[in-house]
Amino acid sequence: MTKLSEQLSEQHLTELKRQMKLYVQGTQEIIPTEELEAKLAKSLLENRPLKIKLGLDPSAPDVHLGHTVVLNKLKQFQDNGHIIQLLIGDFTGKIGDPTGKSIARKQLTDEEVKHNAKTYFEQFGKVLNMEKVELHYNSEWLSKLNFEEVIGLAGKITVARLMERDDFEERIAFGKPISLHEFFYPLMQGYDSVILENDIELGGTDQHFNVLMGRHFQEKFGKEKQVVMLMPLLEGLDGVEKMSKSKKNYIGIDESPQEMYGKSMSIPDELMLKYFKLVTNFGPEEIEDITAKLESGSLHPRDAKMRLSKTIVSMYHDEDAADKAEQEFIAVFQKGNIPEEMPKHHWSGENIVEIVQLLVTTDLFSSKSEAKRMIAGGGVRLHGEKVDDATLQVKIENGLIVQVGKRKFVEISVK
Repeated sequence: MTKLSEQLSEQHLTELKRQMKLYVQGTQEIIPTEELEAKLAKSLLENRPLKIKLGLDPSAPDVHLGHTVVLNKLKQFQDNGHIIQLLIGDFTGKIGDPTGKSIARKQLTDEEVKHNAKTYFEQFGKVLNMEKVELHYNSEWLSKLNFEEVIGLAGKITVARLMERDDFEERIAFGKPISLHEFFYPLMQGYDSVILENDIELGGTDQHFNVLMGRHFQEKFGKEKQVVMLMPLLEGLDGVEKMSKSKKNYIGIDESPQEMYGKSMSIPDELMLKYFKLVTNFGPEEIEDITAKLESGSLHPRDAKMRLSKTIVSMYHDEDAADKAEQEFIAVFQKGNIPEEMPKHHWSGENIVEIVQLLVTTDLFSSKSEAKRMIAGGGVRLHGEKVDDATLQVKIENGLIVQVGKRKFVEISVK
């Protein structure tokens, strides 16, 4: 880097410092940092954009804020003129990434892979400019490898290295089987980097082993090694578990402005700054300003969280929708009003029904036991009045408003 830095102009050095500060923000680990700086310096000297790879195993197409942590980092590179390479693992996706799995994953069909990839493209377009993204499918090269070439690829890594994976070690320790094809997943992912000749690969911290395979195989094939950038996993609304739809602690990027704003306001205070860093479009200076004001007490956590919520909504909808969602939140949750707009349920059942059955039928709860627990905790209201009797018989009428907790409302429409 010393020789490169001597060739950089003052303008280049300023730009290098700006980009490095931007990319380091929120990143868990860079392997190695000095190589990233060298690649950026060379990019500026040669006026050549870097190639930034993100591999996708399209097995879960519903994108939430947890997924956007990596996407937002990609957008930073894209905004600075670098090339984004989205690699769809249509070949590896049929095998399944064993990361974090105690058993082998179900292999996906061609139809499932194509459907999931299409959904990803549509949702990623809310963060990235997809017209400037390179889209690749690894079946283009992996499906063409003959058996001799596969054996040659396998010969470039040891079994001991593959066994370093925590999930493989755990499965062996507990006597659970590992299929031979699972060993080939990291090999193929590493070979993808050889073909794409990318400069940088991004991934979550749970992809540490897989993305390092790119460096390993690029070196084995005589290529310049990629830099690995690992992004932290984002805790969900419970503040404990990783954001996940299955955990019901997520904020979906396709959700309504009102739902998105309300969920964002329930983020634990201690996670606010992490969300500002990882899921908003704020730069390092703005993050530093918010951090300083929170620490000094000049910015109230509630006000900071409202700014965070409004920013998230505006990123995936627009400013007007964010303003409206904020005003409705203030009216409903701070002033105790009923929202102007809410989901409607068209009732076609009996005219009188037990409250628990009403809550399950309107999909506010998946089971009667859940509904009873919420009633016991004082979290259910009819027309704003708290319900404290799980056996209450409710007369169904047009315009009946059912409320669960602070954010869920349903208006009954009688056919």
